[in-house]
Amino acid sequence: MDIQYVGILFGSLCWIIVGFVLYFIPSVIAFRRAHPNRTAIFALNMLLGWTILGWIGALVWSLTSTNK
Repeated sequence: MDIQYVGILFGSLCWIIVGFVLYFIPSVIAFRRAHPNRTAIFALNMLLGWTILGWIGALVWSLTSTNK
């Protein structure tokens, strides 16, 4: 295997990891804040996060107040 291909594979893997981290930011925020609806936020993020509106909705929901 040529060293150039190893670099391309490594670069691609890094971009995939960055993409996953960015994709699941709303879920990470919800779990870190111990949001009461964190499981629902994760489900919304997982199922509809690929749409921009679903991702934004999950992000806004994860940032809402957790005390009543």
